Amino acid sequence: MFGLPASLVLTWLAFLGLCFGSFLNVVIYRLPLGMSLVRPRSACPACGAQVRPRDNLPVLGWLLLRGRCRDCGTGISARYPLVEVLGAAVVLIACLGSGDPASAALRSVLLLALIAVFFIDLDHRLILDVITLPGIVVGLAFAPLIGTSRIDSFIGAVAGYAVFEGLRLGWRAWRGQDGLGGGDVKLAAWLGAWLGWQGVALTFLLGSFVGVIAGVALMARGRADGGTALPYGVFLAPAAVVATMSGPEIWAWYMSLAV
Repeated sequence: MFGLPASLVLTWLAFLGLCFGSFLNVVIYRLPLGMSLVRPRSACPACGAQVRPRDNLPVLGWLLLRGRCRDCGTGISARYPLVEVLGAAVVLIACLGSGDPASAALRSVLLLALIAVFFIDLDHRLILDVITLPGIVVGLAFAPLIGTSRIDSFIGAVAGYAVFEGLRLGWRAWRGQDGLGGGDVKLAAWLGAWLGWQGVALTFLLGSFVGVIAGVALMARGRADGGTALPYGVFLAPAAVVATMSGPEIWAWYMSLAV
């Protein structure tokens, strides 16, 4: 990159990812509440004091404050720096796993959006149209830049929507309640548009596997039973990260086992 040392480039990308992660914290908190992402400025939810610019530095601000509001001393969740670190991690993963700047940028956008999906679904059990619907359009338009052909992108979007909608309607007919939400269906279409049918199938398999393990663990601890609804986006989002960065390799490994 412009002849710069690799260590300097990676440091700059990590810092950029931390800044994106800081913005994701705003998105995760405000978007489900219908609040503006720009105004008002960030403030302590306990005392209402505005966060000072020096305290808003990614990770460093939280560490210098020792995880507490400067004004009232209320604890600040460690999730804020965690999201910032995750932002840096996915930007580095996307850039190191891509062959050109356009591919790296698109993968970074996808992975950062999946972080938002994960935490919003975890907090509110919502997967928002304002994320998934534009994501479908962008995926259909630019998926070839990350290695998904236009036909695979179209088939993936249609198949992802159709399969998940079929599962949702089938579960409702069988059990009289929704096993999947409409947001999960649109998320599947979004991922299919980006990753193609193989990518969304792999995401479904990995996400379901992790979801089953989580469900069994919760039941073993007495915190869930067979009728407990789990936020599926929490399992699909990390599975989609794996499918985005290693999907073809995983499929090749799987096919080698079948031969």
